[in-house]
Amino acid sequence: MYKPLLAVTMGDPSGAGPEIVAKAWADADLRAMARLLIVGDAGCMARALQITGVPGEVRAVARVDDAIFDDRHLDVLDLANVDLGQLRFAEVQAMAGQAAYEAVIRAIDLAMSGEVDAMVTSGINKEALHLAGHAYDGHTEILAWRTGAESVTMMLVAGDFRVTHVSTHCSLRQAIERVTKERVLRVIHLTHDSLQQMGIEHPRLAVAGLNPHAGEGGIFGDEETHEILPAIEQARKEGLDVYPSPMAPDTVFFRMAEKGEFDAVVAMYHDQGHIPTKVLAFAEGVNVTQGLPIIRTSVDHGTVFGKAGKGTADATSLKRAIEVAVSLARGK
Repeated sequence: MYKPLLAVTMGDPSGAGPEIVAKAWADADLRAMARLLIVGDAGCMARALQITGVPGEVRAVARVDDAIFDDRHLDVLDLANVDLGQLRFAEVQAMAGQAAYEAVIRAIDLAMSGEVDAMVTSGINKEALHLAGHAYDGHTEILAWRTGAESVTMMLVAGDFRVTHVSTHCSLRQAIERVTKERVLRVIHLTHDSLQQMGIEHPRLAVAGLNPHAGEGGIFGDEETHEILPAIEQARKEGLDVYPSPMAPDTVFFRMAEKGEFDAVVAMYHDQGHIPTKVLAFAEGVNVTQGLPIIRTSVDHGTVFGKAGKGTADATSLKRAIEVAVSLARGK
């Protein structure tokens, strides 16, 4: 099968991102399914190999075409943007935020130009990002700006458990305001399209209500009646397989996870979708950004400052993110 070329960002160098990347690269099964080009600082990645005990050497390259992708060398598109003498583990630093930001930008540009098939991102620290002068809430906002995407949203994937979000990084008050027919319908479409790209020919979707018991007929709120249900009805008119009414948020995830009734659930806000995903599969979660002109997957965790420099950080989420990126790239 086709072996996609993936740009994998190093993440915040003060965190465990480089070590997690090194561990993922050491997985022979991943190297068999994808060509992994690490985007970041070659010195950081060489130190990560030492810390983790992963056998191999870093090959610093200046261009994608210079990478060879053999089993002995970790190919790093070297941005040479970290002073290891000044870098401190588990501390928020402007230098680290800048290095992480530059890696993300380079990976986006490589994907936009078609030099790589997809990008996979490690964790970044929002405070470090801001200290470096980049006032973004996270990867999603950077991706939307750099690619010019008009509408993006987040899908969390943990095996057959998939959740998309009508809103993510905003206050709960703002999240309620963003529950509109137009926005819900747009996310339904993005979810349907992503599932088809993952190889699910006829996706089955459910949409969670915003309020307890999905509003209980208006007793606990009317967003379901005025905004969510009209979006569902419109999607069904367009031929999408969506459960015909908003579902109670406290049961819909069970019905997907345990009964297998749906391929994905559209959640109304960040914690509504994140909490069940992380309870069920904390280490397995993958973040997929929908609505972009490129493929981007990510770990579903932060910088793991608590394990930085120790070589003990779990690479499972990054491994799964690489697997999902491969699936999406082949589907495209």
